[in-house]
Amino acid sequence: MIHLNNIHYRSLSIEELQIPPGITSIIGRNGSGKTTLLKICAGILVPDSGTILIDNKVPRDEEVGWVNEFPERNILFETVGDEIASSLRFRHVPCGETDARVHACMESMGIASLKNRSMHELSVGEKIVVSLAAALVHDPRILVLDEFDSHLDANLAQKVERFVRRAPAEYILRCTQDMEKAARSETVICLRNGEVVSAGKPEYVFPSLHDTSLYPISWRCRT
Repeated sequence: MIHLNNIHYRSLSIEELQIPPGITSIIGRNGSGKTTLLKICAGILVPDSGTILIDNKVPRDEEVGWVNEFPERNILFETVGDEIASSLRFRHVPCGETDARVHACMESMGIASLKNRSMHELSVGEKIVVSLAAALVHDPRILVLDEFDSHLDANLAQKVERFVRRAPAEYILRCTQDMEKAARSETVICLRNGEVVSAGKPEYVFPSLHDTSLYPISWRCRT
């Protein structure tokens, strides 16, 4: 369980929040604090006050995979193969094991042909898939996705969604503007002005959002 208690960071204020294992979607209007919450859960930001524990460990003591909304901000190395291998090399994983894990990851995601390509020559969609591969190759316990699929066309978005759903991470935290994806999550957290207004299973959270743009279209059609 991810447990946040008395978290305060700039405009974000969370008195208490528990996030269970599985896929959690964080929703809310722009500026509601979604990305800030994700960064705190990933250990990128440390709150001004309060505690966040992931099964009694702080985020920076956990294996975390992070994918940014803007793929250019994810790039560290020149070639695709080196980019995907980066997290393993930073952990001093032996070269043979690194090569094998990178190859297996690229094969499973259908991007083996990109291995020697320059990261800067890739399309936006390819950069996002490579960034996801780089986040997954070291088998993180926590996968954090900051609207990473918002620039994808429908076909590639569906393909990437399959990669996310079969990821072995125990916790998958995602910020999304796609309410259909949010409705298929195990947990939904709705933020407004830096505060949690509702959290729980989709069938608990979404009824209170019926008259807003955050209500899933498919739910509106069936009612």
